[in-house]
Amino acid sequence: MLDTIPAAARTVPPGRRLSRAAPIVVAALAAAALWIAPTFLDTFAVNVLTRSMIYAMLAVTVDLLWGFAGILTFGQAAFFGVGAYATAMILGTYGATPLGIAAGIATAVAAPALLGLAVGWLSFYHRSTPLYASVISLVVPIVVTQLIYSGGEWTGSSSGLVGFDVLPFEIEGYFRLAALALIAVTLAAWILVRSDAGRALVALRDNEARCAYLGLNPRRLQIRLTAALAAVAGLAGFLFANASGVVAPENAGFLFGTELVIWVALGGRGTLLGPVLGTIAIDYLAANLSGDLPFLWQLLLGTAFVAIIILLPGGLADLAGRLWRALPLGRTEPAAPALVAREAEAQAAPTDAPILKVRGLAKAYGSLTVLEGIDLEIRAGELVSLVGPNGAGKTTLMRCLSDGSEPFTGAIAIGGTAIAGLTPNRIVGLGVGRKFQVASVFESLSVADCLRLARAPHDGLNPVGQDPVLGLPQAALDVLRMTGLDRPLTQPARLLSHGQKQALELAMVVALEPRLILLDEPTAGLTKAERTTIGTVLKALTAGRRIAAVLVEHDLDFVREISSRIVVLHQGRLVLDGTVDAVVGSELVRTIYSGGAHG
Repeated sequence: MLDTIPAAARTVPPGRRLSRAAPIVVAALAAAALWIAPTFLDTFAVNVLTRSMIYAMLAVTVDLLWGFAGILTFGQAAFFGVGAYATAMILGTYGATPLGIAAGIATAVAAPALLGLAVGWLSFYHRSTPLYASVISLVVPIVVTQLIYSGGEWTGSSSGLVGFDVLPFEIEGYFRLAALALIAVTLAAWILVRSDAGRALVALRDNEARCAYLGLNPRRLQIRLTAALAAVAGLAGFLFANASGVVAPENAGFLFGTELVIWVALGGRGTLLGPVLGTIAIDYLAANLSGDLPFLWQLLLGTAFVAIIILLPGGLADLAGRLWRALPLGRTEPAAPALVAREAEAQAAPTDAPILKVRGLAKAYGSLTVLEGIDLEIRAGELVSLVGPNGAGKTTLMRCLSDGSEPFTGAIAIGGTAIAGLTPNRIVGLGVGRKFQVASVFESLSVADCLRLARAPHDGLNPVGQDPVLGLPQAALDVLRMTGLDRPLTQPARLLSHGQKQALELAMVVALEPRLILLDEPTAGLTKAERTTIGTVLKALTAGRRIAAVLVEHDLDFVREISSRIVVLHQGRLVLDGTVDAVVGSELVRTIYSGGAHG
């Protein structure tokens, strides 16, 4: 629960309420304008724009995948084609009866969604790469197209399907139906990308590893997103099959999938409205010019694509955004959330049982042994520093403690639970937080958004908005206030200084409410004042036996000031484990450090 929150913090300002209502008002005005548009357009324009708006629905799905989640995909055409063919086959069998229409919609949505689940699983299995996912998306349209060619009478082979019953609308009705569907999809996407769940998509694009180390499951998010947007593409296929009365293999093909990517790039990926308007404009122009300039038009489109990618990587929408921000009305600052203390979740009373227990840990890369015979126990309230020269195996040990999918021998247990085979997000669920040597934050997100994502395992991800109140554990608030990060909450993380990024990552880790924190050189590159602040924060975190901390550090003076124990690694072996005075004053430590550079 949140502690007592001032009424001002709970009240949504009038300006915020208006900004929330603005997209709905704009959508309503757009719907009204498009509803009456067929009255003023000729038949050719109505037909072409109906198709263009359906294609724009697909562009929205490509933009969510590529522009926001960072997944370059050519496969949305395949899901669109599956939805279109499923519609044609169902309506061809049952006709445009209520049963046939209901079955057509259900099949057009469900079949691509199931295919999207399969494609998502293939694309995002553990340790897959973005390149691998893009290759899978290239293959899927080719496979679907070949299945269509092989379908015989079922799919019409290379001739496609034609002559099936369709919805009982005139061309103006299809125009209005496509317009309403496009507005609904775009509005839903707009709401999503401005919510906590939408920020998670950007976080996946920026730093997938940090998402996992905040307890999120990147693979699950990516697979669900792929399946959900495949269903939307299938719905667009349903509309297309009815509006055109014909479906053909090229509707599911690789070339169409590539065109969608080009349209999104030209319009401005990551903007939603840019791809929508860009797709409609390009498809309409193509329909008007392709008859007179069939080859020249393709050349012009290709030239424009190359020019915009080079000169305007953000697309035409990015240029419009720059012009808008140059105006006085465009220079608006987002409202900062109210910081409040959140009551920590109840935990079992600390006992003498170790939080971390390591027995016989060994790790090798081929014939090179990095760790061997590591035995270690750490209890609540301990701040254990892990020291040793370069190449001693310190970072490798931290990796093994936080990622059970690393191949190692021996046993590691967190709170009595073995972590072998567990992915980082599942280990976070056991109460482990990890801070990396190089600050690992979400560069595109604000400080507040980074902290909200750190609370996702506890608070969930809101898919329709953001709370104006940011509730954090008191320990995380202390980190923010001691480092001055409680002021630039709306500032993008990429604009923070090195020391501020280190402090932000530490605050994100503490916001997880971990029992054990793993810190890999948290003071690297910091000023003396910043190092002192971090040391004070770490001692406060472990005070009162609240949590345990393992700290990799080279500065023995810093280690002496804050540690309760020191563990020395040398050549992959644990050679000393004792009190601060005993270890720092030992002849062995002096020999080790005098024989190699501190790294």
